[in-house]
Amino acid sequence: VQLQASGGGLVQAGGSLRLSCVAPRAIFSVFSPLDMAWYRQALGKKRELVASISASGTTDYADSVKGRSTISRNNSRKTVSLQMNSLKPDDTAVYYCNAKQGVTSYWGPGTEVTVSS
Repeated sequence: VQLQASGGGLVQAGGSLRLSCVAPRAIFSVFSPLDMAWYRQALGKKRELVASISASGTTDYADSVKGRSTISRNNSRKTVSLQMNSLKPDDTAVYYCNAKQGVTSYWGPGTEVTVSS
């Protein structure tokens, strides 16, 4: 069971991207109670939490993206999105979508974001 992330690409500094993640059909029935999040991993660095949105809609952001990014979810469409603005070269990474409930966690292969200076 893998989440499918998309929307990455090459963008100039100052630009915007919208990442999207679709839950697989296998977890459609349990999507609404899932806590969703976006993580990223830059080359040579540890994976880090970028933004999260709980089942109730509470959001949280890493300081590095706060004010520049917005996470949202659509329970009807089983999707979670991350709008990123004012992108910086430091935002360059592979971005992963995560879904979690209790000890159960789902990941996908990620989508690559490259920000050129």
